[in-house]
Amino acid sequence: MGSLAAIPYPQLNPVFLEFGPLQFRWYGLMYLIGLTAAYLLIKRKVATKSLPIGPDQIYDLVVFAAFGVFIGGRIGYTLFYNFPYYSQNPLKIFYVWEGGMSFHGGLIGTIIALSWFSKRRGLPVYTVADLAASVTPIGLGFGRLGNFINGELYGRATDVDWCMVFPTGGPACRHPSQLYEATLEGLLLFTVLWLIDRKPTPPGTLFWSFIAGYGMSRLIVELFREPDQHIGFVLGPITMGQMLSAPMVILGIVMLVWGYQKPSLKAAHKI
Repeated sequence: MGSLAAIPYPQLNPVFLEFGPLQFRWYGLMYLIGLTAAYLLIKRKVATKSLPIGPDQIYDLVVFAAFGVFIGGRIGYTLFYNFPYYSQNPLKIFYVWEGGMSFHGGLIGTIIALSWFSKRRGLPVYTVADLAASVTPIGLGFGRLGNFINGELYGRATDVDWCMVFPTGGPACRHPSQLYEATLEGLLLFTVLWLIDRKPTPPGTLFWSFIAGYGMSRLIVELFREPDQHIGFVLGPITMGQMLSAPMVILGIVMLVWGYQKPSLKAAHKI
């Protein structure tokens, strides 16, 4: 592949504001924007649908989800992507400033956190799950933009007209796969869930649609994304991201079919 970029990488400074030793990074700001937007949208959905969730519960829901994403994402990364290293250096698990988060781990962490939240607040699990799933693509989209600004998680070498040379990706011109992910996992998935939500659906439909939709999006993007250097391809041309996402597609589709065939679910509370 050639070393000249078809489109110059914007070379944005990952730090957008500094106060002495304090640094404020675009990546963190993207997550903050995503969480704020999710909170506001959930608040609007609760009011529009007259759901039995109070303002304090909405705030707690977002906080529980944030902790689930952070803790689960970190643990997931250590288990799925770099277990040999962290098993030898267990204290490094807490060095979060060095990076290393896994979406799939964050998803598991969020499911556990929100299940606990639902039980403590006496709320239907699927009501909470559907609410959270419907806004999650917002955070995913902004998070991928943060990856792009950081110049990380770039794509494979290519000669397409829109390829870019990333600062840490060597001289090769690469797919801006972070933007592909922001579009598929963020904008497109959010739009699909919004369209589904316009009609009455069995409880859990948005959640399982998100599970299947994200899995499909990730399977596609992994065809263009450079595998992690310390892992590479794990099974022929298959990446770790694809191995973790394929079960999501299968499980999501199976649960959607089961949900629509279950009369008791059709008659239950709809979101």
